Amino acid sequence: MRRLDCLDGLRGGLAVYVLLSHLMPFAALPGWAQAPFAHGEAAVDVFFALSGLVILRSLDRFGWQPAPFLRARVRRIFPVYLAVLALAVLVQPLPRGFAHMPWIGASSPARAIWSGGWPASWAPGILAHLTMTHGLFPHAVLPGVWVSFLGAAWSLSTEWQFYAVLAALAAVRGGGDPAWLVRGFLVLSAAALAWGALAPPGWGFSRAFLPNKAQYFALGLAGAGLVSGGAPRRYLAVLGGVLVLCLVQGGAGKLAAPLVWSACLAIQRAAGDAAEGGTGGSARWLARAAGVPAGLLRSRPMQALGGLSYCLYLVNEPVQKLLGLALAAWAGGNGARFTLLWLPGATLLPLACAWALHAAIEQPAIRRGRHDATPRRTAAPPLPAPPTAVSRSA
Repeated sequence: MRRLDCLDGLRGGLAVYVLLSHLMPFAALPGWAQAPFAHGEAAVDVFFALSGLVILRSLDRFGWQPAPFLRARVRRIFPVYLAVLALAVLVQPLPRGFAHMPWIGASSPARAIWSGGWPASWAPGILAHLTMTHGLFPHAVLPGVWVSFLGAAWSLSTEWQFYAVLAALAAVRGGGDPAWLVRGFLVLSAAALAWGALAPPGWGFSRAFLPNKAQYFALGLAGAGLVSGGAPRRYLAVLGGVLVLCLVQGGAGKLAAPLVWSACLAIQRAAGDAAEGGTGGSARWLARAAGVPAGLLRSRPMQALGGLSYCLYLVNEPVQKLLGLALAAWAGGNGARFTLLWLPGATLLPLACAWALHAAIEQPAIRRGRHDATPRRTAAPPLPAPPTAVSRSA
């Protein structure tokens, strides 16, 4: 089974982009300098597609047995998550400090990034975060719970819903061709669009609700066959459906994530074919076209960032808030002075914290999970080639 090193590098690039999208709105910089980093949600959507591909492989590795699969997911994601959530809860009562940042206007996206103040419904909010169910509540039930305490964790609730649905489907049907899963998640996305149009006021869901992001997971599931040598036409058919759903959901701006993901899949496919000695004319052309981006994604820095991506994605927001409050008080309302230290500090300090979390918590958890996990292939047949899943250490 191919190791998807290009997609490992993609993880690192996405995590860094999310970090930059969280820090740039606080800098005293012109709008044109901040504009390229205003698409953090699109980066997370690409993460969802990547998860669709990777989690399919993980479920197959456990013989489509839901209980071992879910236990492995818990071991993998909860240790780091709980550590960062504890930090975020401690940081939550601190004011957001905008009084000391006069360069941040009332409409700045910075005001939606840092959480601040103790929520009125704090007990159910913390419980929802501890169980990763905070994306399941409509706005009328627990307003704002999906981004309270730890804003970046909204996507973890979406991911956990995906794991649970996938495990339930595996329990009912077992393994086999993932095409039926792709169709199911596309239908789920269409149902979410219908609910959004018909729901009573207050009973809509945030983007942390799985059906609102189901099309990206479907695209990742479909991508498994493409990178393992399947015919592109099957993937392109799914891509067409996803693009239509994205247009209906949010207009042309929503097309970026599926198109970026598809380009990265093509790079991985071409790099894999070249490594296996593909000799066809199209294989040679794709390998040449993908050479530079594949080399970048496979580079040691990008692979290292890929290893830190989960920790970096989670920890950047509370760490940046602590740093920003300290620098704002020191700068005394001077935006240039603040920005001079903010840009390097808000980049390097979260990276250092992510490395510490990775070394102290994440790597030991991964080792324990690998030791405990024993692949069982007897409960269901393996995924057939070519539409089999492919690898990313998630």
